[in-house]
Amino acid sequence: MKHLESLNDKQKEAVLYTEGPLLIVAGAGAGKTKTLTHRIIHLIHQGISPESILAVTFTNKAAKEMRDRVMALLREPANGNPTYPIDGVPFVSTFHSLGVNIIKENAHLIGLTKHFAIADEHDAMVIIKDAMKAADIDPKQYEPRKIKSIISKAKGDFITSSTYGQNATSALQSIVARIWRDYERALKAEKALDFDDLLLETVLILKKYPEVKQSYQERFQYVHIDEYQDTNEVQYELVKLLVGKDENICVVGDTDQNIYSWRGANIKNMLHFEKDYPEAKIIMLEQNY
Repeated sequence: MKHLESLNDKQKEAVLYTEGPLLIVAGAGAGKTKTLTHRIIHLIHQGISPESILAVTFTNKAAKEMRDRVMALLREPANGNPTYPIDGVPFVSTFHSLGVNIIKENAHLIGLTKHFAIADEHDAMVIIKDAMKAADIDPKQYEPRKIKSIISKAKGDFITSSTYGQNATSALQSIVARIWRDYERALKAEKALDFDDLLLETVLILKKYPEVKQSYQERFQYVHIDEYQDTNEVQYELVKLLVGKDENICVVGDTDQNIYSWRGANIKNMLHFEKDYPEAKIIMLEQNY
């Protein structure tokens, strides 16, 4: 098969292992993106519907690169015939784009419309500063950006405002809890979500509505996660909720490259993969290009 010719033995092993959980451990320059894209192509060659394949990564640039590579490979002739499928394409996106997609499709469940607004960093800071002013909290004593950062980190740790408020013990935590409540209320009034809500609300929907969760598990039968070592708690929860009973999940991680630790990434998610999926196969890509 032409799409396998350019792969080394370990890459080929990862591409051909299509059923059940798979952890690919790859250092920098080991061709992990190539392995993932060829694995997606191989699934399609095996007759898997492109639309049942999900691939998630962290940045728009990485998602675009993966999407472009997949489309280019799909257009390559196989046995003299173009292989580009007319019945759809794989869903390749960032975590946040996936969240937007799921929320749009289920917006009515959380009191939003499909055309909900997304508050950017500037919008969020304006709301927080207004909430602090209304509560007569001195921005010199409690820096608004720090409060926003604490809220963001908590959401990444899969903590809601009510849980945070219940567990607040220090003066700072009590202030954050109060501002967070007002901040959430203001977003709700605007029918808006902030960037962190795109993941938190997605996970809450999938947890609260089993039939919605099941519909995505049936839609995305083959799940691929790039840079798995960089997932935080809420992303980790999202991945677990999307994986169906067949556990067709393939994650790629590099234990040396936990670059998002400042953003709450949790390398234990990668180390726990075998615990989460006891049947997991592990393949090391060690050849550096």
